[in-house]
Amino acid sequence: MTFSIAARCVRTGEFGVAVSSSSPAVAARCAYVRAGVGAACSQNVTDPRLGPALLDALADGAGAEEAVKRLADAEPHAAWRQLTAVGVRGVPAQHSGSGTLGVYAHAVGADVVAAGNLLADPGVPAAMAEAFATSPDAPLGLRLTNALAAGAAAGGEAGPVHSAGLLIAADVPWPVTDLRVDWTDGDPVAELAALWRRWEPQCADYVRRALDPGAAPGYGVPGDPA
Repeated sequence: MTFSIAARCVRTGEFGVAVSSSSPAVAARCAYVRAGVGAACSQNVTDPRLGPALLDALADGAGAEEAVKRLADAEPHAAWRQLTAVGVRGVPAQHSGSGTLGVYAHAVGADVVAAGNLLADPGVPAAMAEAFATSPDAPLGLRLTNALAAGAAAGGEAGPVHSAGLLIAADVPWPVTDLRVDWTDGDPVAELAALWRRWEPQCADYVRRALDPGAAPGYGVPGDPA
């Protein structure tokens, strides 16, 4: 019911996830990032506890492969889970249990891991990973939304998708980007890309407003209506 991509940007140190599904509000349950630590997805028959557990393992010093294996070995319902993770260094990793639904597949690159279940085509994750790798100097959000669009163009989920999300961590404790299309009868992947284009020029300003309101554009004077 889901296809996703988790990645790191070696140029900026950011981590991000993009995901789409036929289910509502997929990013609320499946996408996880943590500044300076990594990115993770928990999907298929989703347990929202598993994404934070993967990030905790990465924060404790485990590589992505160790973190995923450790969690899959300990999780009593691992057969139903599809997990991905990417950390600060090392090879990204994935787990797809034997109960993963329908056609499922994954693709792992140097800084990216993509996976999906109930896919229209097993080449969907590879299409996402390939698209991500084509523009290493572009902003991470653009790379991820382009990759998600490539996955959709390669077939995406077997049925229509209705939700999508983009989550990015940078160098502050909160996600600097958290964009979601929680339900649409249109094209959530395209709508998410449009949200990113609207958000990206303002993203750094919102971080500055949090850290130093007096220095933020348009917010230098208390009571300023701008």
